[in-house]
Amino acid sequence: MKCSFCGKSQDEVYKIVAGPGVCICDECIKVCNDVILDRRKKEDRPFNLKNVPSPKEIKSFLDEYIVGQDKAKKILSV
Repeated sequence: MKCSFCGKSQDEVYKIVAGPGVCICDECIKVCNDVILDRRKKEDRPFNLKNVPSPKEIKSFLDEYIVGQDKAKKILSV
């Protein structure tokens, strides 16, 4: 059995996980996990009050997608 990604055999790695027609080794799983975590770090923006829309902007956004229900939209906006 070989890893479908790097081609290493099960003797060359610690563990291989097999699925229907595909296998992945623990080393490739670690690489994939690192890629995902790195991307998340880049996408995460620190909380900043400057990024929070104003109640008026929130209401305008809700008006674009929700017909009527003005009282509920005003409550959600504040």
